[in-house]
Amino acid sequence: MDDRHPSRLAPRHVFLRRLRRTAILAGLLISGSLLLGILGYHFLGGLPWLDSLLNASMILAGMGPVNPIPTSSGKIFASAYALYSGVALLGGVAVLIAPVVHRILHRYHLELDREDQGDGDGGTMRRERR
Repeated sequence: MDDRHPSRLAPRHVFLRRLRRTAILAGLLISGSLLLGILGYHFLGGLPWLDSLLNASMILAGMGPVNPIPTSSGKIFASAYALYSGVALLGGVAVLIAPVVHRILHRYHLELDREDQGDGDGGTMRRERR
């Protein structure tokens, strides 16, 4: 059975496999971003490991920093990491929801095709009017 056949929706097990794969990808993106933040706050910001974890988590979640950063290099890192975190979080969410949105759009497209096939002329008149 080909799960890429254009005239039907992929079976549920194929959809769940795609969803699992994108969840793993999004988790890797977020985990890698968190690790980057922890290392940066620790080595460039001069914060202890636990405070580095806390700051990286809060910035990545969009809540803001917790501890003041004592070093200039740490402040530059914190600024760049904050900008990166916004993009990384949105990217992770986009990767995670992509299969769901794709399935919804595909289902909608199939419904439109079924409507077009039922109008007697194979859908050509309806498409020409659009």
